[in-house]
Amino acid sequence: MVHIFDALSGVRISGPQRPSIRNIQFNSRKVESGDLFVAVRGTQVDGHDYIADAIAQGAAAVVCESLPAGDLEPEVSYLLVEDSAEALARLAAAYYGHPSEKLQLVGVTGTNGKTTIATLLYDLFTALGHRCGLISTVVYRVAGERIESTHTTPDPLTLNRLLAEMVDAGCDYCFMEVSSHSIVQQRIQGLKFRGGIFTNLTHDHLDYHKTFAEYLRAKQSFFSILPETAFALTNTDDRNGEIMLQNTAARRRASYSLRNVADYHGRIVEEHLDGMEIEMNRQALWVQFIGRFNAYNLTAIYGAAMELGQDSAEVLRILSTLRPVSGRFEQIRAADGRLGIVDYAHTPDALQNVIDTINELRKAESGLITVVGCGGNRDATKRPVMARVAAEGSSRVILTSDNPRFEDPQAILDEMRTGLDADQLARTLTIADRREAIRTAAALARPGDIILVAGKGHEPYQEVAGIRHHFDDREEVAAAFA
Repeated sequence: MVHIFDALSGVRISGPQRPSIRNIQFNSRKVESGDLFVAVRGTQVDGHDYIADAIAQGAAAVVCESLPAGDLEPEVSYLLVEDSAEALARLAAAYYGHPSEKLQLVGVTGTNGKTTIATLLYDLFTALGHRCGLISTVVYRVAGERIESTHTTPDPLTLNRLLAEMVDAGCDYCFMEVSSHSIVQQRIQGLKFRGGIFTNLTHDHLDYHKTFAEYLRAKQSFFSILPETAFALTNTDDRNGEIMLQNTAARRRASYSLRNVADYHGRIVEEHLDGMEIEMNRQALWVQFIGRFNAYNLTAIYGAAMELGQDSAEVLRILSTLRPVSGRFEQIRAADGRLGIVDYAHTPDALQNVIDTINELRKAESGLITVVGCGGNRDATKRPVMARVAAEGSSRVILTSDNPRFEDPQAILDEMRTGLDADQLARTLTIADRREAIRTAAALARPGDIILVAGKGHEPYQEVAGIRHHFDDREEVAAAFA
């Protein structure tokens, strides 16, 4: 029988060589007798500080980057590795029987569009008759079962457990978002991908990556782990699209575009608030999506389906029936003609895309009121930029709280206001209470006006001082209209 320790290379072991392992844990509080504890260095805590606690609770083995000081427990196996986060991922894959090798696993990475592409690929392939899995920001799905999402890309143990459940449920495919955090933190090590999709790269997560170059390097490294048998599908209209392919082993390198020559080319023919006619490789179809950003998403989805060997005509037919993902350009109409749009746009580029789309479609006499905030304990450099994007494209702006987390909501809004000039400030209200901000926007709007509530989209909560309170933008807009 293959032992899970065989998943690691260059390991120095102290103590029993191949102990029987009941389970794997990286949280010392969850350790039980016979478990393997992996000491991972995190952004907030270092698992090495809890090795003694894990052993006291019955850990049979410990994986670590440095051995604890003092005498080692003779009954405990200590495995010394260079990177315990990578070791955790490889051990998790081995423990669950390498489930990614039994699926067609497709990863989607980039700043914007990941959720839409992964979710619609799940919907498309389900409609094509396949049993599928989904790992996304909004929800995890195992065939038809819905599981609450905790992270865009979960920790390696959760991730491999979900993939194993998909295999057991008879799934053929899994479509998954691959966040930059998960790449840097080695959560996807040990997985075998059938394909990778790159959407775009814009300003985000610099609180974590520090520089745009590091953010770019994180995204690129996903394509570096693709095997020869995988496809790599990139957006060549993004200047970073070609960079993604520089170190990939994937033999099949495909492109999609709206502006340039590409393997998969999309073009918007006609657009309305209820949908648009687009051409996909010169084949016309009507879809229930609007916006150039969605034209990119749909072209990527079509390209991925072709790379996975699906029938073009059938794919286009089903694409015309699909509906937008929850909280992505979701529309709520009032009886008097006011229109609310709830969107997850939480980066300057995403917000710009949504506002541009609305302005291209709204009537000249209709105003646009944008309600937007920025999350606390996240990249602060985008706050003034977000406010400026909103003000430049809107008739009125209301700055409000997003998820303030552990920051002072008013301090976040004050930082946002620094991006506005005198004229923009005159058209901007600052209301920290998000419910009151949405109600104020509804009261200011006239029949025919559009209210964009941006930043939280599908999220049914607002996180304040570490506590998540129920709050759903869609519910609040409907209530304000009522």
